[in-house]
Amino acid sequence: MEEFLNWTAWLIDPPKPYGAFHILFTLLGFTGCWLLAGKLKNTDEKQNNIVLLTVGLFLFLSEIYKQLLYYYVINDRNYAWWIFPFQMCSIPMYFCLALPFIKNVKIKSYLYNFIASFNLMGGFISFFEPSGLLNRYLMLTIHSLLWHMTLVFVGFYIVRSKRAATSFKDFKQAVVVFLILCFMAFNINLLFYDVSNGSINMFFLGPVNSPIIVFKDIARTYGWYVNLPIYILANCLGAEIFYYVLCKINNREIIHKTSGKLRFKKAK
Repeated sequence: MEEFLNWTAWLIDPPKPYGAFHILFTLLGFTGCWLLAGKLKNTDEKQNNIVLLTVGLFLFLSEIYKQLLYYYVINDRNYAWWIFPFQMCSIPMYFCLALPFIKNVKIKSYLYNFIASFNLMGGFISFFEPSGLLNRYLMLTIHSLLWHMTLVFVGFYIVRSKRAATSFKDFKQAVVVFLILCFMAFNINLLFYDVSNGSINMFFLGPVNSPIIVFKDIARTYGWYVNLPIYILANCLGAEIFYYVLCKINNREIIHKTSGKLRFKKAK
């Protein structure tokens, strides 16, 4: 296995942010995700479970590869705690694997709305600030690009299949899930702070200072504890904007579909 991992550790000159490859991949990827989500929007519950499991398994298997590559090749048999799989963009892996087995409709609604807001926002933003996607290791670049584009797809799919973002008041469900995950992420940071030598920072909440533009300046100047509530509120506001736009798109499609049926009935 280690030989295989070393064989796949191909080094490249990373694609340039906002270069031709980055822009083309982003535009084609977003378009393809939207169209594919439209093709699958009429799935029944059994078909929906297959879609979610397929996405979850893809993310899970690719995450195992990433973890092993870092451990055996990049980090010389030392665990890289900063890639512990509990960042914001890691959550769909768990939710997509769990959702097909959850029977409680309300819990499923909470998870769907989180994926359709916070995770979709995360997938989008990663392509507009692509420094974390474009790696000198070819396979890690492919992994990051496909991973975050998959987040865009599953967010689009859940929205277009009307499993989330049909009513703006449901955004509070996504916020509840986000706050629970923040609590879990912060406790993971505290629990593994010493063993990771202060390198673990799930959700970038602290106590390690945030690496994210703007927020890292706030943390450096005023402390992570000042940045923490600002960062959480900023995420909620950004996700709320995404969710509002998606609700408008969904409601317009519902109205258009309903009016079309009424016109058809009148014609008959």
